[in-house]
Amino acid sequence: MKWYQMDVDVVEQKLHVTTKQGLSDKQVDKRRRQDGENRLASEERTSRWLIFLKQFQDFMVLVLLAATLIAGMLGEYVDAIAIIIIVLVNGILGYFQEQRAEKSLDKLKEMAAPVATVLRDGTWQKVLSQDLVAGDVVRVSSGDRVPADIRVTQANHLETEESALTGESLPVMKHASPISKDQLEAQDQVNMGFMNTIVTRGNGTGIVVGTGMRTVMGQIASLMTQTKKTTTPLEHKLAELGKILIAVALLLTALVVLAGVYQGHSVYNMFLAGVSLAVAAIPEGLPAIVTVALSLGVQRMIKKKAIVRKLSAVETLGCASVICSDKTGTMTENKMTVKEVFLNHKTLDVTGEGYKAKGDIYLEQDKVDRNFPNLEQMFLYGMVCNNASLMVKKGHYYVDGDPTDGALLVAARKLDMSHQLQDNYRIIREMPFDSERKRMSVVVEDDNKMRFLITKGAPEVLLPRSAYVMNEHGRKQMQRDDQQSIERAIDNMAEKALRTLAIGMKPLAKNTPLDSVELENDLSFIGLYGMMDPPRQEVKSAIAESREAGIKSVMITGDHEKTARAIARELNLLPEDGMVLDGAQLNAMSIEELRDVIDQVYVFARVTPEHKLKIVEAFQEEGHIVAMTGDGVNDAPAIKASDIGISMGYSGTDVTKEASSLILMDDNFATIKSAIIEGRNIYENIRKFIRYLLASNVGEILVMLLAMLLAMPLPLVPVQILWVNLVTDGLPAMALGLDQPENDVTRRGPRNPKEGIFARGLGFQVISRGFLIGIAALTAFMMAFQGDPDQLIYAQTITFTTLVMAQLIHVFDCRSEHSIFARNPFENRFLVLAVLSSILLLLVVIYWSPLQPIFHTTALGVRDWVLVLGLSVIPSVLFGFSKK
Repeated sequence: MKWYQMDVDVVEQKLHVTTKQGLSDKQVDKRRRQDGENRLASEERTSRWLIFLKQFQDFMVLVLLAATLIAGMLGEYVDAIAIIIIVLVNGILGYFQEQRAEKSLDKLKEMAAPVATVLRDGTWQKVLSQDLVAGDVVRVSSGDRVPADIRVTQANHLETEESALTGESLPVMKHASPISKDQLEAQDQVNMGFMNTIVTRGNGTGIVVGTGMRTVMGQIASLMTQTKKTTTPLEHKLAELGKILIAVALLLTALVVLAGVYQGHSVYNMFLAGVSLAVAAIPEGLPAIVTVALSLGVQRMIKKKAIVRKLSAVETLGCASVICSDKTGTMTENKMTVKEVFLNHKTLDVTGEGYKAKGDIYLEQDKVDRNFPNLEQMFLYGMVCNNASLMVKKGHYYVDGDPTDGALLVAARKLDMSHQLQDNYRIIREMPFDSERKRMSVVVEDDNKMRFLITKGAPEVLLPRSAYVMNEHGRKQMQRDDQQSIERAIDNMAEKALRTLAIGMKPLAKNTPLDSVELENDLSFIGLYGMMDPPRQEVKSAIAESREAGIKSVMITGDHEKTARAIARELNLLPEDGMVLDGAQLNAMSIEELRDVIDQVYVFARVTPEHKLKIVEAFQEEGHIVAMTGDGVNDAPAIKASDIGISMGYSGTDVTKEASSLILMDDNFATIKSAIIEGRNIYENIRKFIRYLLASNVGEILVMLLAMLLAMPLPLVPVQILWVNLVTDGLPAMALGLDQPENDVTRRGPRNPKEGIFARGLGFQVISRGFLIGIAALTAFMMAFQGDPDQLIYAQTITFTTLVMAQLIHVFDCRSEHSIFARNPFENRFLVLAVLSSILLLLVVIYWSPLQPIFHTTALGVRDWVLVLGLSVIPSVLFGFSKK
């Protein structure tokens, strides 16, 4: 007998669980040990040995190894062994860089993993989907991804989209009844939910009957494990740049070799020197360092509560010129609190803050209780037409569910109304809230078997559907003056930045068809809730800082235009001449008309998720790079269309998270601003080490080329060239990727996405510093050599040391777009440690006698160091004085 053929109680018995209690922690642990985690098999990873060997597949490295083999065969054992050791050390560093990048990406995948709402030991809680086991009772709602194969036990307009399994894109309506037919295909098992399918409408509960590879999706998992690693636009751009640099480096290296041979140097020596120079000069590690820099930046973002799902988003973040943000929960605390109640044509004040059930209700100065006409009924109906739960954890109250629903529960507690009162009403049918309907309704039956409908939602939706109004004397026909009184109350609440929610009811006969389109008409209007979601304290400063950084902040909300305007004023988001548009105005405007005024608009009120797509398109047509936030399934198209899609980590649906490139763990606007600044800094750090590596490489090639053209001896031997590359290119370049942002990064305008790598003078900085580094090293060689062959090793040591020190000083110059004197060199302790480590390695090969014959070095005296340091500082200090 298949799961879909069983009654719910049979499923419960087979899996030893009840839908009211769920599994115990003990049962969960036991089943997880037996069945493993709820995840699909993934493709096998490349072995560590293969990753290590891959570090040596570069053509120039293979040529160098072949050359060293020849050197060994010719008896040059010391040089051959030294070069092989250096190449091995370089390979090990590359291996660890790649491993670190992979681990960073794995960590991202873990943090972005979907969560499931599960009932355990009688309490609903959120856990990672991979932690589910067979028998778990789960709850799903619109926008969620079904976390495992489930047997549906309750369905409220529950529909799922199962194209991942069946290829059919139309949603499938689900129910909880058993199906007697045999051998049904998955698409016909309409009382089952399948792993990785998407809930497109409604909500429901179910019992997990299959996890991991034991799901229907698991059966076709082999088709889904072939993943293709994609590169970011920046990595692709740098790979293209790398090809050009390789060609230039090989050309210049060939020129060095030919010039050396022409000047009388042996072909063997020049070939080995040329290959060593090519290996050192070609920045083959640039893409790897970029990946590491991106992943390290991503880890910093994680600490700031932002998870980057796509590395390409890091590059785009620095270009963002507009942040379109939801108000509720992002700009506000998402702790909705009822502040006023309007009923019987009177306004009552409600005291108390947040989710603590402490507070009182007043009519002007007089405290009222539950005997106030219609008050108890209004609050009770708000509890019943409700999907939230009020929870306590470590003395702190929080809401599991929609914050608006939570606010109604808290308000009822202030009248000493227990949540257990809800048990007196049996819900027969639920019509869930969605952005199109703007209302939620339940059909309930009380202890006396009386049926009625409760509806809550936007006042402009409920008021036209209300034929009656409740007052002190009971129900009466809605009159024009009643409607005007309610509309005035809505306006008054909106002017106080209160969000309004209306509630009504309708008695039903037993034979009333529950699927009638007229079901929610002819309501009896009971009253209005006026709720406040206070602005987050840090958002005001974040908006000001964003404005200073050239980024426009835009509020998008479903609230009344007056409420939205009041909150925007409080946050200093809306300037005096700033425009506010509402949903009706948006509907009446074409994209072209919206585009003409979009730069003056700061607030969009009464909007639906469908409007968001129009807003994104209008901003993009005006040339903006748009960051768009969202949490619901209907937000996914706008998030996908935006340049930087941002989903809510706490309140966001799985579908929205999947469409996004950035997830906010704390749903906070200030986190978006921090992520954008971090994105700018990551890009600037990548520019820093490109500048550093290329300028160093230009210097190395230049000193060799000029020496050959001037018919001089080799200023550097091959092993020294490789050692320079090892000492200066590795740790210092990596440490630049960890540099803090410059003070003016937050004040610069957004970067143009079409900007080239060498924009803003980077090309000039590379050539000018590289030229001076080469000239300084050659000058050191000429001053030390003075035409005396006996001085050659001493002169090569001086040149070698000058080249290394010039590059290590230059690395501090690369920290600023302005001058080496613009920043405190000790700010980046990682860079200081990296430079000290490089100097130590330099000193070892100069002063440790066993290494001196290998590296062709000799000990230097104090006067020599004065010469070396004097020449080394010239490239960076000279331009430091010449710049503002």
